[in-house]
Amino acid sequence: MSLFGDILPINKNESQNNQASANLSPYLNFDPNYIPKMQPEFLYPDESHMASTARRSNVALPIIGMSFMTGSGLGGMAGLYKGLRATTLAGQIGKVRRTQLINYIMKQGTTTGCTLGILASFYSSIALGVTWIRDQEDTANTFIAATATGVLYKSTAGLRSMGLGAAAGLTLAGLYTLLTDNDNIWSKARYMKM
Repeated sequence: MSLFGDILPINKNESQNNQASANLSPYLNFDPNYIPKMQPEFLYPDESHMASTARRSNVALPIIGMSFMTGSGLGGMAGLYKGLRATTLAGQIGKVRRTQLINYIMKQGTTTGCTLGILASFYSSIALGVTWIRDQEDTANTFIAATATGVLYKSTAGLRSMGLGAAAGLTLAGLYTLLTDNDNIWSKARYMKM
């Protein structure tokens, strides 16, 4: 065996042994050539009813988690601001002020995080249901789900609040679609200029 065995073998037998062992899997100790090559398999064909529902359901949990975490962070910053103002006006110092600041941060962070998490849960559930009922994956599902989420979230506050919630959901869906959809007016206008 030479120092540079892989590059400059000393004899032919060693070179043949190295080639034979190169085909062996280093983890399973067998030749992977015995396993037949298979075509890629998918759970659902691309345009099937279950494929669009599966895409929506795979995105639902990360959306809910990110919404909760974002809401907690934003709420914590708002709580810090409110806490600093309140403790300064109350003239608190030392440990009392620190405890009050932590209370403000935790309370506001939890409240805002839970609110955004619930909104994301409503949106994801409704979007999944709309996708399943319509059997299509398009931007109309986003608009329907966002509008219905606004209505559902404000359903206990009266018709006027439900209308405002629907308008807010529709506006947010429109902004989201403008930013993320490649087939929207802005991207088409950009390509028409070129």
